[in-house]
Amino acid sequence: MNKFTFTLLIVLMTSTFYSQQAEVEVIVIDSYVANEKPYTLFLTFFTMEPVKSEVIIENEYKFTISDTLAEDHKKNIDITGIQFDSTYVEYVITGETADGKKFVSDKFEFVLPFRDMLRSDKNTSLITVCCFGGVIFGLPSAALVIEEDQNYFSLTKEIPVLSFYSGGYNYPTGYIGIEYSYIFDAEFKNFLRLGYKQLFELEPIEFISGGVNGFTTFNGFNGISPEITIGWFKVYNTFTVYSRYRFNFQPSKSDRNFHEISIGLYSNFFSINF
Repeated sequence: MNKFTFTLLIVLMTSTFYSQQAEVEVIVIDSYVANEKPYTLFLTFFTMEPVKSEVIIENEYKFTISDTLAEDHKKNIDITGIQFDSTYVEYVITGETADGKKFVSDKFEFVLPFRDMLRSDKNTSLITVCCFGGVIFGLPSAALVIEEDQNYFSLTKEIPVLSFYSGGYNYPTGYIGIEYSYIFDAEFKNFLRLGYKQLFELEPIEFISGGVNGFTTFNGFNGISPEITIGWFKVYNTFTVYSRYRFNFQPSKSDRNFHEISIGLYSNFFSINF
């Protein structure tokens, strides 16, 4: 077989392969696991054309969604006996169009609400993973505090306490968090905050959120701190690197106002989910 014939054969095989593939837009409406037993994945999505559909979870578990051509697809899947490697579980939608062409969607994710669904027989033990995750989770965010005529360095640790989910998303729609900050060399060094953050998932980044906190120093400095946060990318599929701008003010004393610019890691690992 000469080079020309070989090249032509490869081109024809490649063309045949791609001619059997279809591009089908899949829009996920709901994709979440209920906070009660049995562990059930509620999956709802629609396609821009009638297709037969299946879901493949973590490249391992396959379930039929629609065995006839349809645009609206819905399935409640019992995943009680399945264990996973991460609380964020990836899946794809695959299937067949009316003319017999196969398709595979982009990757999606759902969040596991129960830790006992995680595998413990990995090369690294579950205890080691939890300890490692705990160390990373405990890392504070670093911040630059900007006052009118002085700048300071600050360390802050935020813990999401209550997270609220409205469906199958990678992040909660919002959460209530508690936060402690220490500002080095400032007049008021210790700040305790309690606030609410609303998250909006946004490509190509992870999310953007707006929030407002009430804060106190327990020493006469009490105020409000609105903020905006950008989640840039994930680390170890559990933590999200973010940057944040926040303005802190006490309505009765404008000379105490200051700005904060910070960078840190977000995770709702220890949050109570609703």
